[in-house]
Amino acid sequence: MEMPEEIFDKVVKIAQSRGFVFNASSIYGGLRSSYDYGPLGVLLKNNIEKMWWKSISNLEVEIYPIDTAIIQSSDVWKASGHVGEFTDPMVDHKPTGERFRADQVPDHIKKEDLTEPRQFNLMFQTNIGPVENENSTVYLRPETAQGIFVNFENVLRTMRAKIPFGIGNIGKSFRNEITPGQFIFRTREFEQMEIEFFCDESEEDKWFDYWIENRLNWYKNLGIPENKLRIREHDESELAHYAKKTSDIEFEYPWGWGELEGIANRGNYDLNAHQESSGKDLRYFDPNIDNKFTPSVIEPAGGLTRTLFAVLLSLYEEEELEKEVRTLFKFKFDLAPIQIGILPLSKKEELIEVCNSIKSELGPYFRTEIDVTQSIGKRYRRQDEIGTPYCITVDFDTLEDKAVTVRDRDSMSQERIKIEDIKSYFDNM
Repeated sequence: MEMPEEIFDKVVKIAQSRGFVFNASSIYGGLRSSYDYGPLGVLLKNNIEKMWWKSISNLEVEIYPIDTAIIQSSDVWKASGHVGEFTDPMVDHKPTGERFRADQVPDHIKKEDLTEPRQFNLMFQTNIGPVENENSTVYLRPETAQGIFVNFENVLRTMRAKIPFGIGNIGKSFRNEITPGQFIFRTREFEQMEIEFFCDESEEDKWFDYWIENRLNWYKNLGIPENKLRIREHDESELAHYAKKTSDIEFEYPWGWGELEGIANRGNYDLNAHQESSGKDLRYFDPNIDNKFTPSVIEPAGGLTRTLFAVLLSLYEEEELEKEVRTLFKFKFDLAPIQIGILPLSKKEELIEVCNSIKSELGPYFRTEIDVTQSIGKRYRRQDEIGTPYCITVDFDTLEDKAVTVRDRDSMSQERIKIEDIKSYFDNM
């Protein structure tokens, strides 16, 4: 039986060798805990995004999409409490100078070798304009939530929204983590999938439970096994300054349980804070009671890049064949970066022409690629290793019978299908 760290190493190696994730600035030696997403990684990430948007657009409540700026007014972060509260305690290891979060010091380090904890703000600070002074200071956003809160009135007004409703945003956030690591799990630049759901305070507990169940089911639908997921409620000492209640959806990573998504009851903290700071009325007018009130907010906030890593770890498999070990990712058809590989039996021009014709027919509807390098067996193994659910093999019989062989990744079974029927075959997936 393989140890968890062996699975971690294998998945990271495939991710980097097959074009899912690259070390950023790699030709200059890389930058610690900074990553670029290669062609397959971008496709997989895009598919997760699409499945997220699709899942929240088919609900009984309205979720409005928004795309907010990475750089907001500094007043936003002062009002939200991030300038004063968004800190971690940091300590230095005196013998080496290495820095740690105070709650993440390795066990082997002696307490007397550490400096006293000091607070460290996690926001990246920069300046705008030609002159650097206190008025030019801005921050890269540490979360997408505040961009949603400061647009609450804009969405309410322009979309004539009625409570309960939500606003959803996918985008990059930046946190100057003291101790990033574990591949793409904890990085200083990451992507979030975040919803702020506005409701009446009397219904906040109902919607809190609703979103926990909804989001947990979404991860299961990606193909993540149920036994790799759990719900963990925060105790009082863990709660953020704005939260009434928080529960995490956690995934069992090779090193243990880690957060995939947090569902928080933020109450009306944020809207009240921005209303007081800006002077803008951020209350909701309810015509049924002819009165205004500040809504409560339930926030499901997930990590897009963490989800991608959890999917890779969950769907990686090894199978013992007669003469070799087959490695594969068992992506669902909708999730797979490449859905259909098109493989000519040889590089003969007439077979390549047929492949091009099939790609032209299927390309507008499915993610396809033509793979001509190496033997057919090695090409099957490569397609398995990048998670392609189906391969179409074009052979010399194809020129006569106008049919191709379709191979299923999971069962490795093969089926002969007429070219004219190939689109309808995959339409039914």
